[in-house]
Amino acid sequence: MKKLLLALIILTLTVFSTACASETSGKEKSVKVKIGVSGSDNRIWDFVAEKAAKEGIDVEIISFSDYVQPNIALAEGELDANAFQTVAYFDSFIKEHHLDLVPIATTVLAPMGIYSEKYKSVDDIPEGGKIAVPNDVSNMGRALLLLEEAGLIKLTDDYDGNGSLDKIVENPKNLEIVEMVAAQTPRVLPDVAASIINNGIAVDAGFNPTKDSIFHESATATPYVNIIATRAEDKDNKHLKKLAELYQEDDVAEFIKKEYKGNSIPTFIPLSEIGW
Repeated sequence: MKKLLLALIILTLTVFSTACASETSGKEKSVKVKIGVSGSDNRIWDFVAEKAAKEGIDVEIISFSDYVQPNIALAEGELDANAFQTVAYFDSFIKEHHLDLVPIATTVLAPMGIYSEKYKSVDDIPEGGKIAVPNDVSNMGRALLLLEEAGLIKLTDDYDGNGSLDKIVENPKNLEIVEMVAAQTPRVLPDVAASIINNGIAVDAGFNPTKDSIFHESATATPYVNIIATRAEDKDNKHLKKLAELYQEDDVAEFIKKEYKGNSIPTFIPLSEIGW
């Protein structure tokens, strides 16, 4: 009798265990993906993370206080991907630090703009007008490209994006380019014909880059589009690819437009357009 009872207990436990195993296998386990960002504004990624959770992807957002550590942490395997930098910065950084990282998707453009208290159009800027530009190499290089896009100057054909006044080959209005610390560019508006102010400083000064500037970067400013990056070995990872797809869906674009009101522009373009 005892043997029969023991056999029944074992049989019951076996059936129960098999049922539990079957139920567990029928549910796909969520996969955690660590995304590195810079700063504390995670509104877009919080929105994407909610979508990803429904696809079985648990997004953990890890914030850094600088622009160096997110790439180092990614290369060392502490992150699965990061999303904080422009193509231009990324290309320069991985070359300098010899990192095997690649972009897997584009995200947003934080447009640099030309602002003026005197003129409503770049066409109205007069002969000999003073144009203030940031004096650091990266932002000045971007400012010169913006002036060229606005039709005010022409740069050398081999322009590499690094700011230098000797790269200007045509200046039909004889504009006076005035270099200064980036933080000063909004403050000199009363004293110049126009000032080129990068996105973050413009927003801090109370400007809306797409509404208050007289000219701003468009989606054609491909070196300055932001990206999602990962290690080269993970570029085809199905979870990262799915996350990139979720980011580039229409509802995310609408969220960015509504939430940022022109301070960031959703710019979902093929990697081939940014040189990858």
